[in-house]
Amino acid sequence: MTAVAEEPSDTPETAEEEPIKQRKNGLYPGVSDELAENMKTGWADTELRDLRPVPQAAETAARRAALSARFPGERLVIPAGNLKTRSNDTEYAFRASVEYAYLTGGRPDESADGVLVLEPKGQGHEATIYLLPRSNRENGEFWLDGQGELWVGRRHSLTEAEKLYGIPASDVRELAGALREATGPVRVVRGYDAGIEAALTDKVTAERDEELRVFLSEARLVKDEFEIGELQKAVDSTVRGFEDVVKVLDKAEATSERYIEGTFFLRARVEGNDVGYGTIAAAGPHACTLHWVRNDGPVRSGDLLLLDAGVETHTYYTADVTRTLPINGRFSEIQRKIYDAVYEAQEAGIAAVRPGAKYRDFHDAAQRVLAEKLVEWGLVEGPVERVLELGLQRRWTLHGTGHMLGMDVHDCAAARTETYVDGVLEPGMCLTVEPGLYFQADDLTVPEEYRGIGVRIEDDILVTEDGNRNLSAALPRRADEVEAWMAAVKG
Repeated sequence: MTAVAEEPSDTPETAEEEPIKQRKNGLYPGVSDELAENMKTGWADTELRDLRPVPQAAETAARRAALSARFPGERLVIPAGNLKTRSNDTEYAFRASVEYAYLTGGRPDESADGVLVLEPKGQGHEATIYLLPRSNRENGEFWLDGQGELWVGRRHSLTEAEKLYGIPASDVRELAGALREATGPVRVVRGYDAGIEAALTDKVTAERDEELRVFLSEARLVKDEFEIGELQKAVDSTVRGFEDVVKVLDKAEATSERYIEGTFFLRARVEGNDVGYGTIAAAGPHACTLHWVRNDGPVRSGDLLLLDAGVETHTYYTADVTRTLPINGRFSEIQRKIYDAVYEAQEAGIAAVRPGAKYRDFHDAAQRVLAEKLVEWGLVEGPVERVLELGLQRRWTLHGTGHMLGMDVHDCAAARTETYVDGVLEPGMCLTVEPGLYFQADDLTVPEEYRGIGVRIEDDILVTEDGNRNLSAALPRRADEVEAWMAAVKG
């Protein structure tokens, strides 16, 4: 990796002066005045003049209008966030805050340091998107600064950004000062940009800002048509990623779970922005560790592979799908017994997803089936109502049966309990249904043949006007269908 230009130890008075001052202070050794002059000129005009708005421009405008109506007369500040250091002088890949992306459609390659501001105007608000402009070539910023375009790639100009997002654009470097001078009530989405928060420190309160965060979380509970299309796109890519994995299981057996993780990651990067979360490629007893992301264990014929993975689109919508697959292509008798129980529980859970149903209904339906199986197998003393009342099944079911899905894998996390967990399902909501049974390798309360077997089946379910639609139905779920599918994929 090529070394980037050093960061200056002092802070110049203005961003325009920064590269010049760095050079005069000798922070860029080997840069002569002649070279600096040479680098100013001879560059072609690359302004893009035929840009069309981002596909979700109409939807983001409607979302901003809803936000404006909820907080009339208040200045609203929604940062995209800043680059985060991974180690020394390298950064993590940038991902804009969900709130910012939801309201602007801002893309990963140009949103770092961006801020959306809604200024009260008349009966509503006037939106401005604050971004870093193109790197200045006159003062050498584009090649002397570590985040200059020569180092990290071209950014859209502010004029181009206005065309893309349908929002007036300004230089973000001027925003902090303007916010310090601002008057009137202000709310900011916290946790993404310390500099912006510092500029507002005497103007905001944690309670008021939390109301803004909660509103934006609850606004995402019901997806619009664009969002549903993006979720389906994410799921379709994820299905192809699972097929990719099945094709290379022999190579994974020769190496480790890392081969599975890497194979799926390739599909995510080719067809999307990234994986939506750390891939769980859990073979054998690792399937009993809910968030197994080390993915460094052996892959053995005769064991099960629990693969929990999702592709994230370029607009940040992610799939979240799990399949538990026999590595050699055939379930053993005990593996099938446990798998079929989880499948039956998932069927009951999916059937409970419909408009007007309580959010908790699908979890309760799936848990009842699993409790019945555990009683039937003699692993826990019945009756089933007693087991459910005391939660005894949770030793082996462990987790909730699902969650909302969208721009976050666990979407709408800041929503109030009464609108989410204690709420009612509506058309346009998208959630996962993912029951599981996990028998730990050291669990002496179950027969030895159960130990080390973990099974989860997870699908992405859209609530429709008359019921639900399984967005991930292209991946087989029934045990015999899984075996036939694996045989066909392997050829």
